[in-house]
Amino acid sequence: MRTIERHIYLNRLVARKHNGMIKVITGVRRCGKSFLLFELFYQHLKDSGVDDSHIVKVDLEDRRNKELRNPDALLSYIDSRLLDESMYYVMLDEVQLVDEFEDVLNSYLKRKNVDVYVTGSNSRFLSRDVITEFRGRGDEVKIAPLSFSEFMQVFQGSREVALAEYITFGGLPKLFDLPDEKAKMDYLQGLFKKTYLTDIEERYNIKNCGDLEELIDFVASSIGGLINPSKISKSFDSIKKSKISQPTIKNYLDILQDVFLLKKSVRYDVKGKRYIDTPAKYYFEDLGLRNARLNFRQNESTHLVENLIFNELCIRGMSVDVGVVPLNLTENGQNVRRQLEVDFVCNQGSRRIYIQSALHLADEEKWNQELRPLKAIDDSFLKFLITADPVKKHQNEDGFVIMNLFDFLLDENSLGV
Repeated sequence: MRTIERHIYLNRLVARKHNGMIKVITGVRRCGKSFLLFELFYQHLKDSGVDDSHIVKVDLEDRRNKELRNPDALLSYIDSRLLDESMYYVMLDEVQLVDEFEDVLNSYLKRKNVDVYVTGSNSRFLSRDVITEFRGRGDEVKIAPLSFSEFMQVFQGSREVALAEYITFGGLPKLFDLPDEKAKMDYLQGLFKKTYLTDIEERYNIKNCGDLEELIDFVASSIGGLINPSKISKSFDSIKKSKISQPTIKNYLDILQDVFLLKKSVRYDVKGKRYIDTPAKYYFEDLGLRNARLNFRQNESTHLVENLIFNELCIRGMSVDVGVVPLNLTENGQNVRRQLEVDFVCNQGSRRIYIQSALHLADEEKWNQELRPLKAIDDSFLKFLITADPVKKHQNEDGFVIMNLFDFLLDENSLGV
Protein backbone atom coordinates (compact mmCIF):
# COMPACT_ATOMS: atom_id res chain seq x y z
CA MET A 1 0.00 0.00 0.00
CA ARG A 2 1.18 3.51 -0.77
CA THR A 3 2.62 5.42 2.19
CA ILE A 4 0.31 8.12 3.51
CA GLU A 5 2.37 11.31 3.74
CA ARG A 6 1.11 13.08 6.84
CA HIS A 7 3.02 16.25 6.13
CA ILE A 8 0.98 18.51 8.42
CA TYR A 9 2.10 16.60 11.50
CA LEU A 10 5.56 15.82 10.17
CA ASN A 11 6.14 19.53 9.58
CA ARG A 12 5.02 20.28 13.13
CA LEU A 13 7.52 17.77 14.49
CA VAL A 14 10.29 19.11 12.28
CA ALA A 15 9.58 22.67 13.40
CA ARG A 16 10.12 21.56 17.02
CA LYS A 17 13.52 19.95 16.50
CA HIS A 18 16.20 21.01 18.99
CA ASN A 19 13.82 23.24 20.97
CA GLY A 20 14.99 21.89 24.33
CA MET A 21 11.62 20.32 25.09
CA ILE A 22 10.21 16.79 25.14
CA LYS A 23 8.09 16.34 22.03
CA VAL A 24 4.98 14.37 22.99
CA ILE A 25 2.76 12.94 20.24
CA THR A 26 -0.79 12.45 21.52
CA GLY A 27 -4.08 11.45 19.95
CA VAL A 28 -6.83 8.87 19.91
CA ARG A 29 -5.62 5.25 19.82
CA ARG A 30 -4.83 3.77 16.40
CA CYS A 31 -4.67 7.15 14.64
CA GLY A 32 -1.06 6.70 13.48
CA LYS A 33 1.18 8.14 16.22
CA SER A 34 3.78 5.36 15.99
CA PHE A 35 3.87 5.53 12.19
CA LEU A 36 4.44 9.28 12.31
CA LEU A 37 7.37 8.94 14.70
CA PHE A 38 9.04 5.67 13.68
CA GLU A 39 8.48 5.85 9.94
CA LEU A 40 7.91 9.40 8.71
CA PHE A 41 10.00 11.36 11.21
CA TYR A 42 12.72 8.69 11.18
CA GLN A 43 12.91 8.95 7.39
CA HIS A 44 13.11 12.74 7.68
CA LEU A 45 16.13 12.38 9.98
CA LYS A 46 17.80 9.95 7.58
CA ASP A 47 17.13 12.26 4.62
CA SER A 48 18.64 15.10 6.66
CA GLY A 49 21.90 13.18 6.99
CA VAL A 50 21.51 11.83 10.52
CA ASP A 51 23.33 8.53 10.97
CA ASP A 52 21.50 5.55 12.48
CA SER A 53 24.00 5.48 15.33
CA HIS A 54 22.57 8.83 16.49
CA ILE A 55 18.94 7.70 16.40
CA VAL A 56 17.79 5.77 19.48
CA LYS A 57 14.48 4.03 18.71
CA VAL A 58 12.71 1.94 21.35
CA ASP A 59 9.29 0.34 20.83
CA LEU A 60 8.26 -0.32 24.42
CA GLU A 61 5.21 -2.29 23.32
CA ASP A 62 7.50 -4.90 21.77
CA ARG A 63 7.92 -7.85 24.11
CA ARG A 64 11.60 -8.00 23.16
CA ASN A 65 12.07 -4.68 24.94
CA LYS A 66 10.28 -5.72 28.11
CA GLU A 67 13.35 -5.18 30.29
CA LEU A 68 13.52 -1.57 29.12
CA ARG A 69 10.15 -0.89 30.75
CA ASN A 70 12.17 -0.62 33.96
CA PRO A 71 13.03 3.09 34.25
CA ASP A 72 16.63 2.56 35.37
CA ALA A 73 17.23 -0.01 32.63
CA LEU A 74 15.83 2.38 30.01
CA LEU A 75 17.94 5.24 31.34
CA SER A 76 21.08 3.10 31.24
CA TYR A 77 20.31 1.88 27.71
CA ILE A 78 19.83 5.40 26.35
CA ASP A 79 22.99 6.61 28.12
CA SER A 80 24.95 3.73 26.60
CA ARG A 81 24.01 4.94 23.12
CA LEU A 82 25.23 8.51 23.68
CA LEU A 83 28.89 8.18 22.70
CA ASP A 84 29.88 11.71 21.64
CA GLU A 85 28.76 15.34 21.79
CA SER A 86 26.89 15.28 18.47
CA MET A 87 23.08 15.51 18.45
CA TYR A 88 21.16 12.34 19.31
CA TYR A 89 17.48 11.73 18.63
CA VAL A 90 15.69 9.57 21.21
CA MET A 91 12.37 8.14 20.03
CA LEU A 92 10.24 6.13 22.49
CA ASP A 93 6.94 4.50 21.50
CA GLU A 94 4.27 3.74 24.15
CA VAL A 95 6.35 5.37 26.87
CA GLN A 96 3.55 4.99 29.42
CA LEU A 97 4.59 1.34 29.80
CA VAL A 98 7.65 2.54 31.73
CA ASP A 99 7.14 3.18 35.44
CA GLU A 100 8.16 6.71 36.41
CA PHE A 101 8.67 7.55 32.74
CA GLU A 102 8.44 11.23 33.61
CA ASP A 103 11.67 11.06 35.59
CA VAL A 104 13.43 9.24 32.76
CA LEU A 105 12.41 11.87 30.22
CA ASN A 106 13.08 14.81 32.50
CA SER A 107 16.61 13.45 32.99
CA TYR A 108 17.43 14.52 29.43
CA LEU A 109 16.08 18.04 29.57
CA LYS A 110 19.50 19.50 30.39
CA ARG A 111 21.39 17.45 27.81
CA LYS A 112 21.96 19.85 24.93
CA ASN A 113 22.81 17.04 22.50
CA VAL A 114 19.68 14.94 23.14
CA ASP A 115 16.38 15.60 21.37
CA VAL A 116 13.53 13.50 22.78
CA TYR A 117 10.30 12.37 21.04
CA VAL A 118 7.70 10.07 22.60
CA THR A 119 4.23 8.65 22.02
CA GLY A 120 1.80 7.32 24.60
CA SER A 121 -1.63 5.73 24.90
CA ASN A 122 -4.84 7.29 26.15
CA SER A 123 -4.95 5.43 29.45
CA ARG A 124 -1.99 7.21 31.01
CA PHE A 125 -0.88 9.90 28.63
CA LEU A 126 -3.23 12.78 28.02
CA SER A 127 -2.83 16.49 27.33
CA ARG A 128 -3.09 17.28 31.03
CA ASP A 129 -0.20 14.88 31.71
CA VAL A 130 2.03 16.70 29.26
CA ILE A 131 1.32 19.95 31.08
CA THR A 132 1.80 18.64 34.62
CA GLU A 133 4.49 15.97 34.37
CA PHE A 134 7.22 17.66 32.36
CA ARG A 135 7.72 20.82 34.41
CA GLY A 136 6.67 23.08 31.59
CA ARG A 137 9.06 21.40 29.14
CA GLY A 138 6.62 19.13 27.34
CA ASP A 139 5.69 20.16 23.80
CA GLU A 140 2.54 18.41 22.62
CA VAL A 141 1.83 17.52 19.00
CA LYS A 142 -1.74 16.29 18.66
CA ILE A 143 -2.44 13.94 15.78
CA ALA A 144 -5.90 13.10 14.43
CA PRO A 145 -7.15 10.21 12.30
CA LEU A 146 -6.62 10.61 8.57
CA SER A 147 -8.08 13.75 7.07
CA PHE A 148 -10.10 13.35 3.89
CA SER A 149 -7.19 14.52 1.74
CA GLU A 150 -4.88 11.98 3.45
CA PHE A 151 -7.55 9.32 2.98
CA MET A 152 -7.66 10.15 -0.74
CA GLN A 153 -3.92 9.46 -1.08
CA VAL A 154 -4.61 5.72 -1.03
CA PHE A 155 -8.33 5.33 -1.74
CA GLN A 156 -9.07 3.62 -5.05
CA GLY A 157 -12.13 5.27 -6.55
CA SER A 158 -13.83 8.58 -7.21
CA ARG A 159 -13.88 11.32 -4.61
CA GLU A 160 -17.67 10.99 -4.33
CA VAL A 161 -17.38 7.32 -3.44
CA ALA A 162 -14.48 8.15 -1.13
CA LEU A 163 -16.57 10.72 0.73
CA ALA A 164 -19.38 8.23 1.30
CA GLU A 165 -16.83 5.70 2.60
CA TYR A 166 -15.09 8.28 4.77
CA ILE A 167 -18.18 9.66 6.51
CA THR A 168 -19.30 6.09 7.20
CA PHE A 169 -16.09 4.42 8.41
CA GLY A 170 -13.85 7.36 9.26
CA GLY A 171 -10.11 7.76 8.97
CA LEU A 172 -8.33 5.21 11.16
CA PRO A 173 -5.45 3.91 8.97
CA LYS A 174 -6.03 0.24 9.82
CA LEU A 175 -9.26 0.29 7.81
CA PHE A 176 -7.28 0.10 4.56
CA ASP A 177 -6.10 -3.38 5.57
CA LEU A 178 -9.62 -4.75 6.08
CA PRO A 179 -11.36 -6.62 3.24
CA ASP A 180 -14.99 -5.51 3.44
CA GLU A 181 -17.61 -3.44 5.22
CA LYS A 182 -18.40 -6.16 7.78
CA ALA A 183 -14.75 -6.34 8.82
CA LYS A 184 -14.59 -2.55 9.15
CA MET A 185 -17.74 -2.42 11.26
CA ASP A 186 -16.48 -5.19 13.55
CA TYR A 187 -13.10 -3.50 13.91
CA LEU A 188 -14.54 -0.11 14.87
CA GLN A 189 -17.13 -1.50 17.27
CA GLY A 190 -14.60 -3.78 18.93
CA LEU A 191 -12.04 -1.01 19.18
CA PHE A 192 -14.52 1.30 20.89
CA LYS A 193 -15.71 -1.31 23.35
CA LYS A 194 -12.51 -3.19 24.13
CA THR A 195 -9.96 -0.39 23.90
CA TYR A 196 -11.37 3.11 24.30
CA LEU A 197 -13.93 2.30 27.00
CA THR A 198 -11.39 0.11 28.80
CA ASP A 199 -8.92 3.01 28.76
CA ILE A 200 -11.50 5.27 30.35
CA GLU A 201 -12.49 2.72 32.99
CA GLU A 202 -8.86 2.12 33.97
CA ARG A 203 -7.85 5.75 34.00
CA TYR A 204 -10.86 7.22 35.78
CA ASN A 205 -12.19 4.27 37.77
CA ILE A 206 -15.69 4.67 36.34
CA LYS A 207 -18.26 2.87 38.51
CA ASN A 208 -21.31 2.97 36.26
CA CYS A 209 -20.13 2.31 32.72
CA GLY A 210 -23.73 1.91 31.57
CA ASP A 211 -24.47 5.58 32.16
CA LEU A 212 -21.26 6.58 30.41
CA GLU A 213 -22.13 4.50 27.35
CA GLU A 214 -25.66 5.91 27.29
CA LEU A 215 -24.18 9.40 27.33
CA ILE A 216 -21.81 8.56 24.47
CA ASP A 217 -24.74 7.28 22.43
CA PHE A 218 -26.73 10.45 23.21
CA VAL A 219 -23.87 12.68 22.05
CA ALA A 220 -23.36 10.52 18.97
CA SER A 221 -27.01 11.05 18.06
CA SER A 222 -26.74 14.80 18.62
CA ILE A 223 -23.75 15.98 16.58
CA GLY A 224 -24.55 19.36 15.13
CA GLY A 225 -26.98 20.09 17.98
CA LEU A 226 -26.52 22.02 21.19
CA ILE A 227 -26.02 19.90 24.32
CA ASN A 228 -26.87 21.02 27.84
CA PRO A 229 -25.76 18.79 30.78
CA SER A 230 -28.75 19.93 32.84
CA LYS A 231 -31.26 18.82 30.20
CA ILE A 232 -29.42 15.54 29.67
CA SER A 233 -29.63 14.83 33.39
CA LYS A 234 -33.39 15.44 33.37
CA SER A 235 -33.76 13.23 30.29
CA PHE A 236 -31.88 10.38 31.97
CA ASP A 237 -34.11 10.76 35.01
CA SER A 238 -37.44 10.83 33.14
CA ILE A 239 -36.75 8.35 30.34
CA LYS A 240 -34.10 5.97 31.62
CA LYS A 241 -34.90 6.31 35.35
CA SER A 242 -31.22 6.94 35.98
CA LYS A 243 -30.13 9.45 38.62
CA ILE A 244 -26.98 10.58 36.84
CA SER A 245 -26.27 14.12 38.03
CA GLN A 246 -25.43 17.20 36.00
CA PRO A 247 -21.87 17.41 37.46
CA THR A 248 -21.30 13.75 36.58
CA ILE A 249 -22.46 14.34 33.01
CA LYS A 250 -20.13 17.32 32.70
CA ASN A 251 -17.30 15.22 34.12
CA TYR A 252 -17.98 12.43 31.61
CA LEU A 253 -18.00 14.92 28.73
CA ASP A 254 -14.65 16.30 29.93
CA ILE A 255 -13.24 12.77 30.11
CA LEU A 256 -14.35 11.99 26.56
CA GLN A 257 -12.47 15.09 25.42
CA ASP A 258 -9.41 14.12 27.47
CA VAL A 259 -9.12 10.77 25.67
CA PHE A 260 -9.50 12.47 22.28
CA LEU A 261 -12.88 10.95 21.39
CA LEU A 262 -14.84 14.21 21.45
CA LYS A 263 -14.12 17.88 20.76
CA LYS A 264 -16.16 20.70 22.23
CA SER A 265 -17.24 23.80 20.35
CA VAL A 266 -18.34 26.65 22.60
CA ARG A 267 -20.84 29.31 21.55
CA TYR A 268 -19.43 32.77 20.87
CA ASP A 269 -21.51 35.94 20.78
CA VAL A 270 -20.05 37.65 17.71
CA LYS A 271 -21.43 41.11 18.47
CA GLY A 272 -21.07 40.96 22.23
CA LYS A 273 -17.58 39.42 21.89
CA ARG A 274 -18.10 36.95 24.74
CA TYR A 275 -18.31 33.20 25.20
CA ILE A 276 -21.45 31.35 26.27
CA ASP A 277 -20.34 28.08 27.88
CA THR A 278 -23.71 26.28 27.97
CA PRO A 279 -25.12 24.76 25.87
CA ALA A 280 -22.28 23.71 23.56
CA LYS A 281 -21.74 21.42 20.58
CA TYR A 282 -19.70 18.23 20.65
CA TYR A 283 -18.14 16.59 17.60
CA PHE A 284 -16.48 13.20 17.25
CA GLU A 285 -12.77 12.98 16.54
CA ASP A 286 -13.52 10.19 14.06
CA LEU A 287 -16.77 9.65 12.18
CA GLY A 288 -16.33 5.89 11.99
CA LEU A 289 -16.12 5.63 15.78
CA ARG A 290 -19.23 7.78 16.08
CA ASN A 291 -21.15 5.57 13.66
CA ALA A 292 -19.90 2.43 15.38
CA ARG A 293 -21.50 3.54 18.65
CA LEU A 294 -24.85 3.74 16.87
CA ASN A 295 -24.44 0.45 14.99
CA PHE A 296 -24.17 2.43 11.73
CA ARG A 297 -27.88 3.24 11.87
CA GLN A 298 -27.89 7.07 11.93
CA ASN A 299 -25.96 8.25 8.89
CA GLU A 300 -27.43 11.71 8.35
CA SER A 301 -25.11 13.23 5.75
CA THR A 302 -25.80 16.82 6.79
CA HIS A 303 -24.58 16.32 10.34
CA LEU A 304 -21.72 14.02 9.38
CA VAL A 305 -20.38 16.53 6.85
CA GLU A 306 -20.65 19.28 9.46
CA ASN A 307 -18.57 17.12 11.81
CA LEU A 308 -16.13 16.47 8.94
CA ILE A 309 -15.68 20.20 8.26
CA PHE A 310 -15.18 20.89 11.97
CA ASN A 311 -12.45 18.22 12.15
CA GLU A 312 -10.71 19.57 9.06
CA LEU A 313 -10.64 23.07 10.54
CA CYS A 314 -9.10 21.71 13.75
CA ILE A 315 -6.48 19.77 11.78
CA ARG A 316 -5.47 23.03 10.12
CA GLY A 317 -4.71 24.45 13.56
CA MET A 318 -7.78 26.60 14.08
CA SER A 319 -9.75 27.16 17.26
CA VAL A 320 -13.37 26.60 16.25
CA ASP A 321 -16.45 28.01 18.02
CA VAL A 322 -20.16 28.17 17.26
CA GLY A 323 -21.17 31.71 16.33
CA VAL A 324 -24.22 33.47 17.78
CA VAL A 325 -25.41 36.68 16.14
CA PRO A 326 -28.21 38.57 17.98
CA LEU A 327 -30.56 40.33 15.60
CA ASN A 328 -33.45 42.75 16.25
CA LEU A 329 -36.34 42.24 13.83
CA THR A 330 -39.87 43.50 13.32
CA GLU A 331 -42.40 40.70 12.96
CA ASN A 332 -46.15 41.32 12.74
CA GLY A 333 -45.61 44.88 13.90
CA GLN A 334 -43.65 43.80 16.99
CA ASN A 335 -39.96 44.14 17.81
CA VAL A 336 -38.45 40.71 18.41
CA ARG A 337 -34.92 39.59 19.15
CA ARG A 338 -33.62 36.55 17.33
CA GLN A 339 -30.36 34.66 17.51
CA LEU A 340 -28.84 33.50 14.26
CA GLU A 341 -26.22 30.74 14.30
CA VAL A 342 -22.96 30.76 12.39
CA ASP A 343 -21.74 27.17 12.08
CA PHE A 344 -18.06 27.92 12.65
CA VAL A 345 -16.16 30.91 13.99
CA CYS A 346 -12.51 30.03 13.34
CA ASN A 347 -9.60 31.79 15.02
CA GLN A 348 -5.91 31.37 14.35
CA GLY A 349 -3.80 33.96 16.11
CA SER A 350 -5.10 37.38 15.07
CA ARG A 351 -6.94 35.95 12.06
CA ARG A 352 -10.59 34.99 11.98
CA ILE A 353 -12.98 33.52 9.44
CA TYR A 354 -16.68 32.67 9.52
CA ILE A 355 -18.03 29.55 7.82
CA GLN A 356 -21.51 28.31 7.00
CA SER A 357 -21.93 24.65 6.05
CA ALA A 358 -24.79 23.54 3.80
CA LEU A 359 -24.82 20.09 2.24
CA HIS A 360 -27.18 21.19 -0.52
CA LEU A 361 -28.73 24.52 -1.51
CA ALA A 362 -31.97 23.48 -3.15
CA ASP A 363 -33.49 26.89 -3.83
CA GLU A 364 -33.21 30.63 -3.22
CA GLU A 365 -34.89 30.32 0.18
CA LYS A 366 -32.19 27.90 1.34
CA TRP A 367 -29.47 30.20 -0.01
CA ASN A 368 -30.92 33.14 1.92
CA GLN A 369 -31.28 31.06 5.07
CA GLU A 370 -27.59 30.08 5.01
CA LEU A 371 -26.27 33.52 4.09
CA ARG A 372 -28.42 35.48 6.54
CA PRO A 373 -26.16 34.95 9.61
CA LEU A 374 -23.10 36.05 7.62
CA LYS A 375 -24.88 39.20 6.46
CA ALA A 376 -25.68 40.05 10.09
CA ILE A 377 -21.96 40.21 10.96
CA ASP A 378 -20.61 43.71 10.40
CA ASP A 379 -16.85 43.12 10.59
CA SER A 380 -14.34 42.73 7.76
CA PHE A 381 -13.17 39.14 8.37
CA LEU A 382 -13.52 36.60 5.54
CA LYS A 383 -16.84 34.76 5.31
CA PHE A 384 -17.38 31.41 3.55
CA LEU A 385 -20.26 29.17 2.51
CA ILE A 386 -19.20 25.55 1.89
CA THR A 387 -21.60 23.24 0.04
CA ALA A 388 -21.49 19.80 -1.56
CA ASP A 389 -23.29 21.26 -4.59
CA PRO A 390 -21.10 21.50 -7.74
CA VAL A 391 -20.32 25.21 -7.51
CA LYS A 392 -17.17 26.91 -8.71
CA LYS A 393 -15.33 28.89 -6.07
CA HIS A 394 -16.34 32.54 -6.33
CA GLN A 395 -17.27 35.65 -4.36
CA ASN A 396 -20.90 36.74 -4.37
CA GLU A 397 -22.15 40.31 -4.37
CA ASP A 398 -21.73 40.53 -0.59
CA GLY A 399 -18.08 39.48 -0.78
CA PHE A 400 -18.72 36.01 0.71
CA VAL A 401 -16.72 33.14 -0.76
CA ILE A 402 -18.87 30.27 -2.05
CA MET A 403 -16.93 27.01 -2.24
CA ASN A 404 -17.48 23.37 -3.10
CA LEU A 405 -16.89 20.87 -0.30
CA PHE A 406 -14.22 18.92 -2.23
CA ASP A 407 -12.33 22.12 -3.08
CA PHE A 408 -12.25 22.91 0.64
CA LEU A 409 -11.21 19.43 1.79
CA LEU A 410 -8.57 18.70 -0.85
CA ASP A 411 -6.77 22.05 -0.78
CA GLU A 412 -5.27 22.90 2.60
CA ASN A 413 -4.89 26.53 1.47
CA SER A 414 -8.50 26.80 0.29
CA LEU A 415 -9.44 29.30 3.01
CA GLY A 416 -6.51 31.58 2.32
CA VAL A 417 -5.36 31.51 5.97
